[in-house]
Amino acid sequence: MRKFSWLYYSIFLAGSLSASAQKSTIYTYELKDFNKAVYLFKDQQYASAQILFDKVKDATTDEGVKSDCAYYDANCAIRMNQSNADVLMEKFVEDYPTSAKSNQAFIEVAHFYFEQGNYPKSLQWFEKVDESQLSTSDRDSFNFQKGYAFFNSKNKKEATTYFNKVLNSKEFGSQAKYYLGFMAYEGDDYKEATRYFDEVSGEEKYKEKLSYYQADMNFKLGSFQKAIDLGGKAMAKSNAIEKSELNKIIGESYFNLKQYDKAIPYLAQYKGKKGRWNNTDFYQLGYAYYMQKDYENAVSQFNKIINGNDFVAQNAYYHLGESYLNLDKKQQALNAFKNASEMEFDLSIQEDASLNYAKLSYEIGNSYQTVPEILLGFIKKYPANANRAAIEKLLIDSYISSKNYKEALVLLEKNKSPENKLAYQKVTFYRGLELYSDRNYTEAAKMFKSSLDGQMDATFATRATFWKGETEYVTQDYKNAVLSYKQFIGATNAATTPEYKNSNYNIAYAYFKLKDYDQAATYFQKQIDGGKLDSERLSDAYLRLADCRFVTSKYWPAMDAYNKVIEFKGVDADYAYYQKAICYGFVARNDTKIVELNSFLQMYPKSNYRDDAMYELANTYVASDKQDLALKTFDRLIAENKNGTYTAKSILRQGLIYYNSDKNEPALTKFKKVAAEFPKTPEALEAVSTARLIYVDGGRVDEYASWVRTLDFVAVSDADLDNDTYESAVKQFEQNNYKQAISGFASYISSFPRGIHSLKANFYLAQAYFSEGQKDKAIANYQYVINEPRSEFTEQSLARLSQILLDNNEKAKAIPVLVRLENEADYAQNKVFAQSNLMKCYYDKKDYANSVTYADKVLNSPKIDDNVKSDAQIIIARSAIQTGDEVKARAGYAKLLTIAKGELAAEALYYDAYFKNQDGKFENSNTAVQKLAKSYSSYRYFGAKGLVVMAKNFYGLKDSFQATYILDNVIKNFTDYPDVVTEAQKELNMIKAEESKTNSSVVK
Repeated sequence: MRKFSWLYYSIFLAGSLSASAQKSTIYTYELKDFNKAVYLFKDQQYASAQILFDKVKDATTDEGVKSDCAYYDANCAIRMNQSNADVLMEKFVEDYPTSAKSNQAFIEVAHFYFEQGNYPKSLQWFEKVDESQLSTSDRDSFNFQKGYAFFNSKNKKEATTYFNKVLNSKEFGSQAKYYLGFMAYEGDDYKEATRYFDEVSGEEKYKEKLSYYQADMNFKLGSFQKAIDLGGKAMAKSNAIEKSELNKIIGESYFNLKQYDKAIPYLAQYKGKKGRWNNTDFYQLGYAYYMQKDYENAVSQFNKIINGNDFVAQNAYYHLGESYLNLDKKQQALNAFKNASEMEFDLSIQEDASLNYAKLSYEIGNSYQTVPEILLGFIKKYPANANRAAIEKLLIDSYISSKNYKEALVLLEKNKSPENKLAYQKVTFYRGLELYSDRNYTEAAKMFKSSLDGQMDATFATRATFWKGETEYVTQDYKNAVLSYKQFIGATNAATTPEYKNSNYNIAYAYFKLKDYDQAATYFQKQIDGGKLDSERLSDAYLRLADCRFVTSKYWPAMDAYNKVIEFKGVDADYAYYQKAICYGFVARNDTKIVELNSFLQMYPKSNYRDDAMYELANTYVASDKQDLALKTFDRLIAENKNGTYTAKSILRQGLIYYNSDKNEPALTKFKKVAAEFPKTPEALEAVSTARLIYVDGGRVDEYASWVRTLDFVAVSDADLDNDTYESAVKQFEQNNYKQAISGFASYISSFPRGIHSLKANFYLAQAYFSEGQKDKAIANYQYVINEPRSEFTEQSLARLSQILLDNNEKAKAIPVLVRLENEADYAQNKVFAQSNLMKCYYDKKDYANSVTYADKVLNSPKIDDNVKSDAQIIIARSAIQTGDEVKARAGYAKLLTIAKGELAAEALYYDAYFKNQDGKFENSNTAVQKLAKSYSSYRYFGAKGLVVMAKNFYGLKDSFQATYILDNVIKNFTDYPDVVTEAQKELNMIKAEESKTNSSVVK
């Protein structure tokens, strides 16, 4: 056994003592830093404290110190809101589960977040606390704070549980009762709320809030006067939001007490929920104004109620209608009553609103439905209404006043009761006029006949007789037109009708068309002697009287009448002057005739009759044996009209002058020119025939034969057969046997495609087809005629061919034909026909520049009726709209408005409203829309578009109800017009988006 060395022991002991001393020093140093860190923590110097705690934690080996450092480190992180704070605290609990500070850590963190107002975060930490380890004082604080955190998180059930735990707490009991009372208040349990509020009412800090809640509770319990009193006391000590609510409570309390004058200032001060009112808010203030007879302010509130669909809204719309009526705003009232009448929350209000809606519809018109339909609907729905008799009377009158004759007729056809016979007679008459204006003459005639069948009112029967004659006239039934006109004049009350003043004029024209010129002259003279014509029609009457005298060889009386026309200096003065000159020839005054024709050429250099006058002058020179002057005049005529109606005739006449003067070579030159440049024409045939005489007389038959073989329209060997075939067909045509004529001309053309009469045969075959209604078959033959050199048949063929193509909607093919007709027509009416249809064709092709060019030409024509003027003006206006030329569009529609009828008038009136809206003239624009609804309700498309404009006007006038209500109705009732519905929906969306900013009841 080794002996133990004392020396070694001494060294070991010394070393042990040294180590122990060193350890004690380190520990004391760590404790000093730890305590310093705790001091910094308590002094809220969390960053510095956290650094020291981390340092001590890393240096110490003592688990207790490490645990404390980890605890404080996590606490510092929480207080500095570091992102990993919760992780540090969780790690502390995980690393030191037995630490006495674990539960305290949870409480302190929860308290910290609670004091910061971060209640959701505090709840997370409260949930971690072990309540069993809490002291009594800590438990009360814990329960109240956790209850409040639940309260703030809208978890009333859990909040109630924790508040109930501290009801008896000296420190937290009053607060808990206050919040329990508040939750009962919010849950409309006013009895429970009152109990809790009464228990804390003596405490000063709750008085301000309690008076607000008690005012509201009393209001909701129906104790309105008490609510007013409490609300008034609370007002001074409330914040802005609470003041707004108190104004609402007091104002609505006065409202319920029917003290409307006192309610108004409070209701007006209400700011709404989040700055927005709802429909009930607007209704209450509006009704208060209404009861004070302050209708302007009532309207300004009621009309903010948009899309309302409950008892309040129905009431509001009814009183809105009443307010509008008191302000004499009938269109606005109509919409309001219509809306109220469509709701069934209060049936008595619905019935009264329906009555007002019906009456106003009759008075001002209605774009949504026909007025008769509305009135009939009211009678059917409310047969026992005390106003039934008055509505039935309005119903009869409405058939006329609404001017919606088409729809009225449908209703009358279904209800042919004896009391409606007079209305039926009037409506069929006015519907006839409407159809006549739209050029639907066949249907117009049926209406006038139906009106005559009624015979309830003598004046309407007389007028219908006249218009029956008008439809017969325009459909070329001139014999019956004469009978109708004479029957009209024979009526005892004819002189009192507006049609009477021109009746003789109409009869005269019918006789004129029948070529009974003596009778026509008689009635033209009667009309002139009656002295009731305007200057233009009087001039025309003298002109036609002169023509009648001329045709019946009464030349001196004809010249007297022509002189009257010349004196008027109207559009027909040139024609009258020309005809007067011709008359001198028939009374053997050729010298005077020559003077007058030369004067005519000087006075009317642009007249359509210039070529006629020149041709007639040249022939008169021939008759007066002034051959040189005749030749010069024919040269002048040919030079001015290189391919005119008289060109071939003039060259032929020159040839005949030379022939009759034994100047055969110049004559042959002229005849050959005619044959070469105008083959197949009658002039060409005469030229060949006369040239043959020259060749035969001169013994130059071979030369003639050689020449004639170059002419494909002369077949000498078949000439007799050619003539016989043609003459046979012509006889059938002249006897109006069109079917036989068609067969004959077709046979001729087949046998002699290049025959002598091929031009005439093709023309007459086309005419026969046209007369038989086989218009498509006529096309090829009219085309043949117009493809040949100009002849006497060219113009009529161009006119007929273009008409057929237009009727077939072959506008692309019609355009070149119409262009030729315009350029080649000798008759003014054909020129106008070509120009008016070219403007329409170009418009349909969206060639707006050309359409406007032709519209201007039409308007510059001296003699056109209002229908053609309307067509031209509408083309100009529509083209301007399409090309964005608003200035021209405005001018065009303004002119159209003065002359248009029917649908064109409706369109012009719509644009009148549209442009006034553009100019911000909202009231004037609405007046135009109302006129559109009143006078042209049958034209629903423009009625619908007018309503959209009206909605825009009302929104411009700050009447949101009218604007949205009208747009809603357009969208519902006019689905046949998707473009209008699209525009209405776009406008409605914009308005709702804007209104939703101030009205919480409006859904975008």
